[in-house]
Amino acid sequence: MDEWIDRMAEALGEEPVAPTELGEVLKLAREVAHRVERKLAPVSTFLAGVYAGRQVAGGGSRPEALARAAASAHRLRPEPAGDDPGPPDHD
Repeated sequence: MDEWIDRMAEALGEEPVAPTELGEVLKLAREVAHRVERKLAPVSTFLAGVYAGRQVAGGGSRPEALARAAASAHRLRPEPAGDDPGPPDHD
């Protein structure tokens, strides 16, 4: 999987995705899929990427921008209903 994503980044003229960035994006997708709506997981990661791209274009750090995007999504997630704690947080 890492090799494929590295090849995609290269095809798009982007820096390779760092393992920590990959983990952050996958965690974001998992959290949205399980706590919000499954079909919104890819859209949420797209929005996080757009945000990170704008931040980097303005001189910001890509890892920090992704972390801020993920933190925003985390704050917006609904609380689990009843006894369902949702997926575990691995912060």
